[in-house]
Amino acid sequence: MTPKQLTGQTDTHLQPEQIGQKTFLVAPSVADDLHHLRQAALNDGFNFHIASGFRSFERQLSIWNRKMSGELAVLDENSHPIDIHSLSEEEQIQAILRWSALPGASRHHWGSDFDVFDKDALPDGVTLNLEPEEYLKGHQHSFYLWLKQHAAQYGFFFPFQGKNHGVAFEPWHISHRATATHYLQNFSLEMLTQQISLTPILGQQAILNQLPSIYNQYIVNISD
Repeated sequence: MTPKQLTGQTDTHLQPEQIGQKTFLVAPSVADDLHHLRQAALNDGFNFHIASGFRSFERQLSIWNRKMSGELAVLDENSHPIDIHSLSEEEQIQAILRWSALPGASRHHWGSDFDVFDKDALPDGVTLNLEPEEYLKGHQHSFYLWLKQHAAQYGFFFPFQGKNHGVAFEPWHISHRATATHYLQNFSLEMLTQQISLTPILGQQAILNQLPSIYNQYIVNISD
């Protein structure tokens, strides 16, 4: 894996795979397990779909800058909107990192991580918001219970469990353990520092000032 691949600046490490009616870019080592997991879900009555798979650096940067500018909503740990302009720049960064990865540091750059849902469980006229309550008590609850029971059989786990980890609880986010672990081992603070330094990202200096703590709290501090 090259630095450009690890930070989402290229997709040369990925291959297209049709999952349902859409095609996603997936790491080759993930493809078979992902298809097997989906088929197992279908066999048990869940219409396994991917809401988000590979995400490029440019896409992650757009999300970040729109949140820093206030164009996109930033949520607190209870999924309630925050007035981003009432916070200091350092506080804004911490608030965004709760739900959105720093560009260059998203696991979605790797083709190993996916936000998944049961399409048939989504009520008519309802938009999937990827919020915990949908999976803990709402329309995705049965699917989430199934994923918890079966994901590991196909090589997947849930990296974001909240609690003492930096990123908020994301019951929709699954990661291919072997592939993502290998990629994370090749990732480094130095690599990320260089990328952020060259990027037109809002809050750049404040990010660089606290990047070592961001790296330790939000990137390597995952649930196993």
